Amino acid sequence: MPISLTTLLATLSSIFRSRAALGLENLALRHQVGVLQRSARKRPKLTSGDRLLWICLSRLWRDWRSALAIVKPETVVAWHRAGFRLFWTWKVRHGQPGRPLISREVRDLIRKMCQENPAWGA
Repeated sequence: MPISLTTLLATLSSIFRSRAALGLENLALRHQVGVLQRSARKRPKLTSGDRLLWICLSRLWRDWRSALAIVKPETVVAWHRAGFRLFWTWKVRHGQPGRPLISREVRDLIRKMCQENPAWGA
């Protein structure tokens, strides 16, 4: 299809899209141009920030696949899954294992109530 016809169709279709969708598409396209300029004459090198941007766009914008040109959509989905796994791995390793501790005051109160009311829990 000639470039002028493609441009005309893209312009006509942009009339019916929301302002937010156009803004997100503009952000996505400008980002890809920046990545390509940053890695001139080489295969595009994506940083963690680049990957995070595409993960966020994929969550916020329904039509994100249409603006994606430098990587495959499946790659972005794989990044999202890998990030999800990393988050939960980190959370499990850095969290407190087991049941949370009960404060000393609460334990003393429970013992006191138990001694004062021997018929409870029978």
